[in-house]
Amino acid sequence: MMKKPLLTVVLTLSFLVPAGAAVAQSDPCNIDRDVKPKALDEPTWKRLNSVYEEVGEENYQQAKEELEVMLRRVRKDEYLEAVLQQALAQVQWALEDYDAALSSFERAVELDALPNETHFSLMYQIAQLYYMKARYRDALGRLDIWFCKAPAERIKPDSYVLKGSIHAQLKEWDETIAAIDTAIGMSDDPKENWYQLKLAANFEQDDYPAAAVTLDEILKRWNDKKTYWVQLSNVWFKLKEDEKALSVMVLAHRKDLLDSQGDYLYLSNLYSFRDVPLKAGTVLQEGLDKGIVESNEKHWTMTGDAWYAAEELENALVAFERAGQEAEDGEMDLRRGYILIDLERWETARDALIAALQKGGMNERKTGEALLMRGMAEFNMGNFDMADATWVEAARYTQARKAAQQWRNHLREERARKGP
Repeated sequence: MMKKPLLTVVLTLSFLVPAGAAVAQSDPCNIDRDVKPKALDEPTWKRLNSVYEEVGEENYQQAKEELEVMLRRVRKDEYLEAVLQQALAQVQWALEDYDAALSSFERAVELDALPNETHFSLMYQIAQLYYMKARYRDALGRLDIWFCKAPAERIKPDSYVLKGSIHAQLKEWDETIAAIDTAIGMSDDPKENWYQLKLAANFEQDDYPAAAVTLDEILKRWNDKKTYWVQLSNVWFKLKEDEKALSVMVLAHRKDLLDSQGDYLYLSNLYSFRDVPLKAGTVLQEGLDKGIVESNEKHWTMTGDAWYAAEELENALVAFERAGQEAEDGEMDLRRGYILIDLERWETARDALIAALQKGGMNERKTGEALLMRGMAEFNMGNFDMADATWVEAARYTQARKAAQQWRNHLREERARKGP
C-alpha cells in the first residue's frame, strides 16, 4: 500500500488542501480575479468520479494513468485541463513524485481557469512543494497570497507553522517567532516541535532571556524531558544566574531525570560554584556508585576534593584511595598521607606514603614532603631508626632539607630524654 502524502522537513506538516493564492505580485492581497465555476459534461464527470474512487482505494498508479489519458484528449478546454492537472498533482503527490506534482499544480494555476477558492487553495500546496525543494522565497510568496485569500476558517495553526518554518530557512528569526507564536495562540494543543522551532530561533538570535521564557513554556507541558531542564539551566548560567541554573538542575535530579555522566558532572560543578561542596560530593558519589560516572582517577579526585572541602574526611580518604588505585603516580596516595597525618593515624599514613613513594612520578618538593611525613609517622610509631633513615633521605631534597634536619635534631633530643 502506498503511503499517504506527508511533508516532513524541519517540522511535520499535514497534507492539506486549504485555500490558496495565485502568482506573486508586489502586493499579493490585491490580486483580483473573477472566474466562475463551470460544469463538466456527464461522461467527463463520471470518468473523474471513477478516478477519485481509485484514489480513495489508494490505487494511485491506476488513477495517474487514467488522468494522463484524459489530459491527452483535452483540446482547448482550459477549465477541464486545470481540473485534471489539479487531480493529477494530488495523485503524483501521493506517489511521492513531488517534482511532477509541482509541475502539475503550477500548470493548473497558470491556466487561470479555476474558481477562486480552488485556484487559491493550490497555492498552499505549491508553497509546501517549494519548501520541500528548498525554494524558500518562492514558497513564502505563494503562502502570503494564500493567507490573503483564504477564508478565515481555513487558516489553521499548521499554516503558521509552515510560514515559520520557511522564515527559519531564510534565517528570518523575528518572523519565525511571530508565526510560531500565532500558531501556538490558535491551538488548544500546540505541538512540541513548534516550541522547538521557536527555541531554535531564540538561540540563533542569542536571545537567552527569551529562550528562558520559551523553555519555561515547554516545561509546563513536557516536564519529563531532561533536555529542556538542562537547556534551561545552561541558559540561566549563561545569563550569570547561577543560583537559578542550580535550582533547575536540582529539580531535574529530584525527578530522577539525570542519566548521563555529563549531567552529574554539571550538577556537581554547579554546587561547587555555589560553594556547596557537601552536595557536590554527594552528587558525584551517587553518579560513581550508580556506574553513570566513569570510575577513573579524575572523577574520584574530583569527588575527594569535594568531600575534603566539605570536611567529610572519611569520604575524602575513600575517594582519594580509589583515585590512587587508578593513578600511575603517587599524587593521590600523598594526599591521603596529608589527611592521615592530620588525623594522627600513623600506621595507615605510613602505608599511604610508602605507596606514594613507590609509585613516584612526583616532583622534588612533593617527594621531599612525602619522605618528611613518612619519617613523622615512623617517629610517632616509635620506629626511631626508620624515622631517622627516612629523614636522611628527605634531606637530599633542597626544599625538605631544613625540616628534615629539625626533625633529626628533635629525634636526638627524644632519644637523649629517654636514655639508653
